[in-house]
Amino acid sequence: MTRTLDERDQRILLKLAPELKEMICAESGHEFHSILPPVSNHVAEDGEDFRRRIGRLDPQELEYIADRILDGSEHLGCLPEEDMESFASALDELVSHEKAESVMELYRRGGACNVGDLQ
Repeated sequence: MTRTLDERDQRILLKLAPELKEMICAESGHEFHSILPPVSNHVAEDGEDFRRRIGRLDPQELEYIADRILDGSEHLGCLPEEDMESFASALDELVSHEKAESVMELYRRGGACNVGDLQ
């Protein structure tokens, strides 16, 4: 099921990738349906850049994204494992080890990755 990003989602996405502001604010017709995949697959230059961007998030934002992953609404869009590990590492450090493990377990099972969902 595809979700429409609400204001909170958009704020987090813009915190991670401010260069998307024009696209999101101009309502150019391109809608993202998740937060992490566009950052990983379209904006971050490499794994280190993705890791730096994740470092911008506060614990509440990390937990919010993790909860969306766990409820199935944040599709991982086949995020590279390195980027998923970066997210889980930040989650482990700032939120909880248990939540980080749950997110990684779901990722490894493929439960949050829809092959056709690139966003």
